[in-house]
Amino acid sequence: MIKSDKQLKEIGLLLLDIGAMLMSSGASTARVRNTVNRISETFGYQTDMFITHRALMLTVHDEKNINYFSSVKRISPHGINFKLVSGISRMSWKVVEENWDIMQIRRDLDRLTSLPFYPTWMILLMIGLSGASFCRLFGGGFIEMLISFIATIFGLLIKQKLLKLKFNPYLCVYFASIAASLLSGLSIKLSIGNSPELAFTASVLFLIPGVL
Repeated sequence: MIKSDKQLKEIGLLLLDIGAMLMSSGASTARVRNTVNRISETFGYQTDMFITHRALMLTVHDEKNINYFSSVKRISPHGINFKLVSGISRMSWKVVEENWDIMQIRRDLDRLTSLPFYPTWMILLMIGLSGASFCRLFGGGFIEMLISFIATIFGLLIKQKLLKLKFNPYLCVYFASIAASLLSGLSIKLSIGNSPELAFTASVLFLIPGVL
């Protein structure tokens, strides 16, 4: 069990980094809480968290609330990276099962963050196909699926470009939804396909967390 203030600060900063990494990679707040709590309990500590879209506030304390560490970390612009999310989740279980120390955790975090990211074209293709698949589930035909596919890719591309330019995350979602809905909305205006409204509905689902 950690006893010194120095070690408490180290584990607090470590948990803060892990929580911020998970949030910026697209993890849900529930997963962030579960992962952070799992690691902190292994070291004999409890955590309290306040999570927003832009920042994470964390307090680590012992059972008697005698020793504690509290800090805030800003969360970088969000971008989906489920490889990092799943990697940190697996790591947290190894911490529990194999009693990893702080240095082992840091080394594994460095390894996970150095892993190559999925190519942009693959992400666009897969998300586009997901949008087309939802359109099909709604009852859309080939034309509607194609419209949804193109509109989804266009909206996601706009979001990715704005995130790289470090726009406000809310504005990224706003402009991405406008781009996707305007493109798919043209099919309704021009009466393309039998049910163009299905393509319009499916084209923005990529913006809803947990749907795609």
